[in-house]
Amino acid sequence: MLDANLKGQLKTYLQNLRQPIELVASLDDGPKSAELLALLNDIAEQSDKVSVVRTGDDARKPSFAIVRAGTDVSVRFAGLPLGHEFTSLVLALLHVGGHPPKIEPDVAEQIRALDGDFAFETYFSLSCQNCPDVVQALNIMSALNPKIRHVAVDGALFQAEVEQRQIMAVPTVLLNGEPFAQGRMSLERILAMIDTGAAARAAEKIQEKDPFEVLVVGGGPAGAAAAIYAARKGIRTGVVAERFGGQVLDTLAIENFISVPHTEGPKLSAGLEQHVKAYDVEVMDLQKAARLIPAAEPGGLIEVQLESGASLKSRSVILATGARWRNMNVPGEAEYKNRGVAYCPHCDGPLFKGKRVAVIGGGNSGVEAAIDLAGIVAHVTLIEFDSQLRADAVLQRMLASLPNVRIVTSALTTEVRGDGQKVTGLVYKDRNTDAVHEVELEGVFVQIGLVPNTEWLKEAVALTPRGEIEVDFRGATSVPGVFAGGDATTTPYKQIVIAMGEGSKAALSAFDYLIRQPGPDTAQAQEAA
Repeated sequence: MLDANLKGQLKTYLQNLRQPIELVASLDDGPKSAELLALLNDIAEQSDKVSVVRTGDDARKPSFAIVRAGTDVSVRFAGLPLGHEFTSLVLALLHVGGHPPKIEPDVAEQIRALDGDFAFETYFSLSCQNCPDVVQALNIMSALNPKIRHVAVDGALFQAEVEQRQIMAVPTVLLNGEPFAQGRMSLERILAMIDTGAAARAAEKIQEKDPFEVLVVGGGPAGAAAAIYAARKGIRTGVVAERFGGQVLDTLAIENFISVPHTEGPKLSAGLEQHVKAYDVEVMDLQKAARLIPAAEPGGLIEVQLESGASLKSRSVILATGARWRNMNVPGEAEYKNRGVAYCPHCDGPLFKGKRVAVIGGGNSGVEAAIDLAGIVAHVTLIEFDSQLRADAVLQRMLASLPNVRIVTSALTTEVRGDGQKVTGLVYKDRNTDAVHEVELEGVFVQIGLVPNTEWLKEAVALTPRGEIEVDFRGATSVPGVFAGGDATTTPYKQIVIAMGEGSKAALSAFDYLIRQPGPDTAQAQEAA
């Protein structure tokens, strides 16, 4: 089942087993069960701490449990965890076998302290790049706490079950038989969802923190760059973020990050976090900002209140909350996001070389996207809700000159269709005749604008009518001591490399602001005088 190279690597990994494990298989007479048995025997041959047991007592066949011998600690896979899930299999073997997972000690202790009955089921696809994070997180929790059970189910092998439970996207997680969550999730986020006291404890710890000199709000490329540049100045720096990595986490292929021909969003985000944590930066993840209170006097402390009820204070603040793609909010859009539904033609366009795509939106961004894509893909259908395109005339003339572009106006997109794995078509309604049309294609690029994550700043700093933070050439906002960078600002061209530069500039500007302000001791002396 496994080639010699994989067997050699697996043998090396399994040397880290501290306790014996059993691979308890439930099999039938089908070919997939034969493949699974061969896989389990290959694994067992690589370590004398691994044995295979056939019981046939699980309803899902083929499936197997990885059990720490003589204990209740186990995880289960229904299907063959190969492809993207092979790493999940190897890690599950190690963690059930007593090798400690690479997580923070306080997170491990939080998992062990959970009390209750938690039966998780994760439906995954072997081709899904978002699924392993979820599978591995829940497996870690099961290995650390026997009250938590997890089975990872290959939806392709259990299609009747998938249809019965109406699983429309992967990863989909059920808890105790009820829908729990969909999409990429970190271990910390899952913990926050089931540990009802976690938010209160985190808020209490945050509330006790001393004031920062620079507080970065947001953990995407702009926020990470700002934190690194601030920390390198040797000043007390903190990062508070709803989700470290931001929108980049949802981007699969990145091919325009200079000097890196190809990377993936999760990999880049992990690198950003590792780089930030290499410095003395306090990172407060899973925390959403709710209100910004400017300093009462020049050089005073600025306050950032969080939705958890805690608040942080700092001598300067850098806003890097980013933006989110404006959605069409039609059936199929969410299900096929990153599986044919895309939002960045610069990043994802080359992946659709030679294929048929649609662009939704007839403004400048939509027409520019169609022009860019026309040089890569086989055919572009541009769909605009209005009766005419809204892009600049020069862009419209260029678009009209392209032979592989079709323009459809007065059209309302009503549905994105797919085959369960990828996009296969798009449905729109002619607003003049109410006729419904379907376009067969492989990709849909939504270009109806970005929504900056700035709703919480409406009464604090100057925003444009679109909600973007107004900044000058130094990244300064309308409030002294508050700077901003990245997609949440008026800076044009929303790109990762630009966001990083703007975040760095905001940090340098914040440092320049700080050194020109009286320090805490000076301020106190002036007040006393």
